[in-house]
Amino acid sequence: MAVSANKLELLQIADAVAREKLIDKEIVIGAMADAIQKAAKSRYGQETNVRADINAKTGEIKLQRLMEVVEELENTDNQIAFEDARAKNPDAQIGDFIAEPLPPLDFGRIAAQSAKQVIVQKVREAERDKQYEEFKDRVGEIVNGTVKRVEYGNVVVDLGRGEGIIRRDELIPREMYRYGDRVRAFIYDVRREQRGPQIFLSRTHPQFMAKLFQMEVPEIYDGIIEIKSVARDPGSRAKIAVISRDSAIDPVGACVGMRGSRVQAVVGELQGEKIDIIPWQPDAASFIVNALQPAEVAKVVLDEDAERIEVVVPDEQLSLAIGRRGQNVRLASQLTGWDIDILTEDEESARRQKEFTERTQLFMEALDVDEMVGQVLASEGFSSIEEVAYVDAEEVSSIEGFDEDTAAEIQTRAREYLERIEAENDAKRIELGVVDEIREIPGVTTAMMVALGEDGVKTMEDFAGCAVDDLVGWRERVEGETKIHDGIFTPFGTTRAEAEEMVLSARLTVGWITEEDLAAEYEEEGAELAEGAEAVAADADAPAGAPA
Repeated sequence: MAVSANKLELLQIADAVAREKLIDKEIVIGAMADAIQKAAKSRYGQETNVRADINAKTGEIKLQRLMEVVEELENTDNQIAFEDARAKNPDAQIGDFIAEPLPPLDFGRIAAQSAKQVIVQKVREAERDKQYEEFKDRVGEIVNGTVKRVEYGNVVVDLGRGEGIIRRDELIPREMYRYGDRVRAFIYDVRREQRGPQIFLSRTHPQFMAKLFQMEVPEIYDGIIEIKSVARDPGSRAKIAVISRDSAIDPVGACVGMRGSRVQAVVGELQGEKIDIIPWQPDAASFIVNALQPAEVAKVVLDEDAERIEVVVPDEQLSLAIGRRGQNVRLASQLTGWDIDILTEDEESARRQKEFTERTQLFMEALDVDEMVGQVLASEGFSSIEEVAYVDAEEVSSIEGFDEDTAAEIQTRAREYLERIEAENDAKRIELGVVDEIREIPGVTTAMMVALGEDGVKTMEDFAGCAVDDLVGWRERVEGETKIHDGIFTPFGTTRAEAEEMVLSARLTVGWITEEDLAAEYEEEGAELAEGAEAVAADADAPAGAPA
């Protein structure tokens, strides 16, 4: 069958639009079919179920009315009785559709305008879908673009096949862009929204600096040097931790480059941001000492459970360690993931003296001893009445000036004190209404039961419903600062692992979970750990620079 000029023109238009918008020709033809279908409905009635098909090879347009086969006819516009359907098609069944051809449609001005709007809308949607599919897998990449416009401080960037936006808070401070400026940024998010895909760009994201180093340092790109962590105060200062998989290559020197050429290229892109390149260490204490450079550290004390570290520095190094407005210690904390408390040697000495005095006072009041005995116990390293009461008697009697009788008397007084406190706590626990059953949970003491009762946790179901954070507290980052929220068991020094065991025990007791559930979970975790160990082993065996 010969193809008429208007049909050829239809296919040529579809082809031209598809090439211009870089979308599939089938999508354009489908949009045209939808447009014709809409125009046909306005001609034959909105109730009519019209289907339009365009032959992609010939341009032939076929219009059909679809009639649903029903047992009882209710709507003659889109339904057909079963008997009538059988007359047209002997194989017709209830629920099938009978297609009746409709005469060709002559487009009027209104119908043509409406069809055009449908085609434009469909093509725009297809263009947006293609743009989203192209950019959604590019999150984490650096892109180059041209400033298209600046709106209320937000910079809209033309990326060629899409538009990205750098919000005002994602720009480096004091950075100004005008129409036509070239800009380089990091894609940190791509979202599908009603008005099209939104490509969010950033120049302040820590990974922007990491990607810039990857572009400037071939050893990072090849995987010989690895960037472990990055912390930034955009436009002012940054810290980056690196480690080399090849002992012959200095990671810091490689990142700095000959006469600082590599790091200066990154600094230039970041508007003069000062960058400290830190050698990463597996040992947390050594890594934190490195991260606090250029300050010198005299001593560190780690609390691994709370991921908190106390750093003692000489008096003259305090301002250097903290940095302007706390910048140095804040960046070091972000880089390492640890909360860092900085003390001078004088402050640490004063704090130790205060703790010594408090322990001495505790022993004097609880054991009814004079100040000298209290000081001796505190200086020997005893920090609680429990330690004095239940430590081996020889440890107490071996203290200079103590004999066996003195040691026995001190331990007797310590146990009597603990028994008295236990009785008081038990009475308070009963008064609060905390059930005896909770005492059966391993690790829970009477003092803990009082704390639970004061927080409204009184039954085994209440305890089983607790989250671990409720018991041991949690931490959150607020504007770069770590905020600590205490839990019910914070005063007792309960670790997260201990709290998890307690909650699991409670849930087992009330029947929320079973031993079989736990066994299956442990097996799954074991399999994941084994896979991780195999991956680490394979990575360690691979030659330096080999792809992971």
